[in-house]
Amino acid sequence: MLVDLSRMVGSYLHDVFVVQLDWWVAIGFLAQALFTMRFLVQWIASERAGKMVMPIAFWFFSIGGGILLLLYALYIRDPVFILGQAFGVFVYLRNLYFELRDRRRAR
Repeated sequence: MLVDLSRMVGSYLHDVFVVQLDWWVAIGFLAQALFTMRFLVQWIASERAGKMVMPIAFWFFSIGGGILLLLYALYIRDPVFILGQAFGVFVYLRNLYFELRDRRRAR
């Protein structure tokens, strides 16, 4: 029973990560890596400051990763993924606009 389960899991993982690997999946991985970087950037900046900090790079990584994930979602035709990423990109762009506007005013 465990041997059969192990084979089924191995076959599934091989199919997902080897057989179905194409350029769109590579773009999806790149997009997810960019999206993950936003958390690392925010965490490092906050640790250095000793308080919660939202660096501007957070928004650039959010936008880059969000747009690539949206393109991937459009390619795989997933309506839940498409709506979620489209709304997220809108929010990230709006927040970046506010940040840049406030920086201009501060100068």
